[in-house]
Amino acid sequence: MSAAISGLGMAVAPQAMTGASRRMPPAQKMANLFAQIDTSGSGSITKAQFEQAFSSLKPPSGFKSIGVDAVFAKLDPNGTGSVSKQDFISGMTQMMSQIRQQRHQHHESAAQAPAPSPTQTVDASLNNLSQLAVGANINTKA
Repeated sequence: MSAAISGLGMAVAPQAMTGASRRMPPAQKMANLFAQIDTSGSGSITKAQFEQAFSSLKPPSGFKSIGVDAVFAKLDPNGTGSVSKQDFISGMTQMMSQIRQQRHQHHESAAQAPAPSPTQTVDASLNNLSQLAVGANINTKA
């Protein structure tokens, strides 16, 4: 019985150390992230602190594609150079939601697009080969 308990403890330990949990609400995740970035404990983060965290904490691809400057600008729309904990939590949660919606819409539209038939695929391939042959000045007729 003690082996099962120690095994459970080992499985939980990595999450406890990082503060991460799959069931943690987004606002709590953002509060934990803010605490990691606010290394001075001032209650606000500067652009320099945010840039450092952005490069070292490996943000999700949606945030990477936006870029560090654009993300910080959304968190600090007045250009004060620092972001409070509440503004960080609400801004990041909102951006996460927007990124998820865009991803979901992209996946839905991709799923709705009809797949080409095998005939269409072969015809397109032959057309591309013919264009290449013409461009290379190759006679394709035997």
